[in-house]
Amino acid sequence: MTYDFSAIARALPYLGEGMIFTLKLTLFAFLGGLVLGTVLAVIRHISVPVLDRVVWAYVTVMRSIPLIMVLFWFFFLVPLVLRKFSGGMAVSVSPQLTAFATYTLFEAAYFCEIIRSGLFSVPRGQFEGAKALGFSTFQSYTLVIVPQALKAVVPIMVTQAIILFQDTSLVYVLSLTDFVGAASKIAQRDGKLVEFYTFAALIYFIICSGFAELADHLLHRRSLKDTVRTPSPSAATAAS
Repeated sequence: MTYDFSAIARALPYLGEGMIFTLKLTLFAFLGGLVLGTVLAVIRHISVPVLDRVVWAYVTVMRSIPLIMVLFWFFFLVPLVLRKFSGGMAVSVSPQLTAFATYTLFEAAYFCEIIRSGLFSVPRGQFEGAKALGFSTFQSYTLVIVPQALKAVVPIMVTQAIILFQDTSLVYVLSLTDFVGAASKIAQRDGKLVEFYTFAALIYFIICSGFAELADHLLHRRSLKDTVRTPSPSAATAAS
């Protein structure tokens, strides 16, 4: 059996379109999920009455259900709900809107827990110091607490971005064409399954391993800074 990888070169424009969609969806869902997840994390950290339980339920449900099921639910159930509130008028939700909204809402649940762990890592004295300077609760979180929390969890957020990038391949259930979908369609059309799936796997490996190295680098830098800032017991004794 011979393999013809030259077919990949001819399909690069179409594969490029699929990769552009994948990157757009990844970036949009990452930023949208980060913003919404931060808001949810702050609500849980402050323990806002009622809202705290609502956010807990939302995060628990989203983290307990496979993403592919959430995609199906959004695509089929949201139009039914909208029809009920629009007086029976037929309402449709495009696959693109379904993908961007679902991935954002799904990632927000994970970012909520990631950022909440970062909020707990910020010393209580930071909040008290902000209050002493006359900052409101909103100003304390937006200007002092949240920036430090985000900085503390950057490596974990990079890891979550890798998972998100890989999960975008599930948009095939909505008949959308991402990078893997584009490779799959051409592979089946030309009978070059091994060539195109190998190429797709290689591209994913290069991108994901690159971001994984970035996450390790950021985590290593953070550990070095923590080591420098935290003196050893012997050093503290000598200084005293």
